Amino acid sequence: MRLKRFLAALLCVALAAPPGAFAQARAASGVAPVVTQSAEPPLVSGPVQSYADPVLPPDIAQGVFGVYGGAQSRFSGNSGVNRGANNAANGGSNNGTNTGWRAPIAAQQLPDLGSGGSSSLTPQAERKLGERVMRELRRDPDYLDDWLVRDYLNSVAGKLAAAANALYIGGYRPDFDLFAVRDAQINAFSLPGGFIGVNTGLIVMTQTESELASVLGHEMGHVLQRHISRMITAGERSTYAALAGMLFGVLAGVLAHSGDLGSAIAVGGQAYAIDNQLRFSRSAEHEADRVGFLLLAGAGYDPYAMTTFFGRLDRAAMSDTGIPAYARTHPLTGERIADMEDRARRAPYRQPHQAAEYGFVRARARLLQDRSRSEYADEISRMRTEIEDRTALNVAANWYGIAYGQMLLERYDDAAASLASSHAAFSAGAQTGGDAARSSPSLDVLAADIARRAGRDDEALRLADLAQKRWPQSNAAIDMHIRTLLTLRRFTEAQALAQKETRAQPDQPAWWLYLAQASAGSGDVLTRRRALAEKFALEGAWPSAIRQLKDARDMKTIGYYDLATVDARLHEMENRYREERLDEKS
Repeated sequence: MRLKRFLAALLCVALAAPPGAFAQARAASGVAPVVTQSAEPPLVSGPVQSYADPVLPPDIAQGVFGVYGGAQSRFSGNSGVNRGANNAANGGSNNGTNTGWRAPIAAQQLPDLGSGGSSSLTPQAERKLGERVMRELRRDPDYLDDWLVRDYLNSVAGKLAAAANALYIGGYRPDFDLFAVRDAQINAFSLPGGFIGVNTGLIVMTQTESELASVLGHEMGHVLQRHISRMITAGERSTYAALAGMLFGVLAGVLAHSGDLGSAIAVGGQAYAIDNQLRFSRSAEHEADRVGFLLLAGAGYDPYAMTTFFGRLDRAAMSDTGIPAYARTHPLTGERIADMEDRARRAPYRQPHQAAEYGFVRARARLLQDRSRSEYADEISRMRTEIEDRTALNVAANWYGIAYGQMLLERYDDAAASLASSHAAFSAGAQTGGDAARSSPSLDVLAADIARRAGRDDEALRLADLAQKRWPQSNAAIDMHIRTLLTLRRFTEAQALAQKETRAQPDQPAWWLYLAQASAGSGDVLTRRRALAEKFALEGAWPSAIRQLKDARDMKTIGYYDLATVDARLHEMENRYREERLDEKS
């Protein structure tokens, strides 16, 4: 990765302002609170009224789970809500005979790391920091801008986030944004503001969707409990050098492919700060485990999955293969594994559901880890051998992986035949329930992609249109439809579809790029320039963005209202660029 550029951007944001500049306002009295590890108020998230009528996900029974530690005091002063919280903590009844998951919240208490509400980055500042980090990550060749993988990871995160809402877990409600990184190491990492990276090696290492969800839940636990914010705050209370060390350890260490958190922290911290940070990190891991477990079980996944996955990593760490990166950045201890085993035993039994997309995305990740044609061929051979030896976890997924690899090798007829085998195996195991039950976004998008690359234009357009109609919420299906329209030079249709997506998701650079390409093809120069400006702005390329808008403003054919809109947006971008330059100079 471009580590130097990434660190420069990250550290200039964090170190630009004096210590405490990002901190939230203190109490109106002006008296600074005394920071302790046990006396601070619980994490809060918005007004009390927002918790008055929680909506549980459809597969979570009312009253099954207790309230997150400290939640009762969060509701003080609102008797109606407080009664609801106490009732939830007592399993939905007042009989006082609570066992297992219906036990009082004290039995499920999480370790107290202090409050994330005072003396910490505001959620807005944390998100802004995360967005600037993501600019650098998106430029890296190992960043996988694969919508099928991203859609799936975010769908799992959505279920876990729904459980967090239902259980009142976390100090705030970030917009989680998950993405994949091409890296065979078994690891995942959280960034400020709800961004979570997942190595392809981790996806491949898991054997069930619940195992993958257990890791995602753990990383979401770090975000919900605002561990990075509190680590940065701890650095503010020491020195700039200590803060630099925190950032190196928490962020750079997990992205430098070394996975060694401890040595990364040691690069920039003083001795006392290092020791304090490592203690905090161990406590944070323990807390993230417990939060992740609550999310896992609350979302309907297998509660034993976290223990199973931890155990497999622990065994790998004791073998001759070396310690997995995940075990280094998230140190596995007997205490952590035993704690999760105990919680799993006390959880009520529930038949976990596994989405069909898990197997297809896992197979896709196996190919995405590779870079060369010979590696694609080797992976195809391994998948075929697993089918023949009856060791494949999912036969349909293996055939899908083979089809995807053959498409990358430009063997389009073979890819279509293998995809048909995947369809057949999937349909044989799928439950009845209509046409959609016999397919999936991965299958439909790959079918359209194979036809598009093979030059079968009519078939490609039909399949792309079918995929979007069948999966209207799938970004991958929308992306394939736009790409197919561009390939077929149907620019007006592509422009209309891309314009719709830029309005729905203005923070996604891909939609702006497609809009610029379609507008160029249709001869709409003004829209092309404005779209490129938005894309460059999202990437932090402010001079290029500003230049596009100035060129648009200077067009002789621009109308009055368009000119006013462009001029207003130009001033906004110039101000943003000026602010960031001042940050960097500081």
